[in-house]
Amino acid sequence: MLQLTRLLGATAVALAALAPLSAAPPAAAAPAPAGTGTAAGPLMPPPVRDADRDGDHLTVTVRDAGEGVDGTYELFCRPAGGSHPDPARACAAVERNTRWGEDAFAPVPEGSVCTMQYGGPATAHVTGTWAGRPVDATYDRRDGCRIARWDRLVPLLPDLRSPGRP
Repeated sequence: MLQLTRLLGATAVALAALAPLSAAPPAAAAPAPAGTGTAAGPLMPPPVRDADRDGDHLTVTVRDAGEGVDGTYELFCRPAGGSHPDPARACAAVERNTRWGEDAFAPVPEGSVCTMQYGGPATAHVTGTWAGRPVDATYDRRDGCRIARWDRLVPLLPDLRSPGRP
């Protein structure tokens, strides 16, 4: 019991010594640099540098999507170009789905609950480099999750949605 009393007393003294430090105004602290995650701010990812994007180049191979859509297309971004039918909008679609620390081309997570619907036999294979990282992703439309994953990248991938559907 005596040891517990001594321990509690020592803890109270240590906390009292720290009290003036915690009372410092927030303006006195310098802002935390990106990625440091200190008491001055949350852990923030560094921005993607333009130098990391210089190599943005994707090859898209589409099969069984229909005549005039099937084929292999090259896409370059910054500036947009290549043999893709709509390079500017395709680059914008990938950019819109790019988040720091996440793979814009990630597969549907294992164990996902997906609607039992079939979006057709179309498949796509995307390879290359995006934001300085290698890309090797496959797409199909065999259930609701995979259809949604495909549709997020339209027009990088062809728009196969039903007419009148957003």
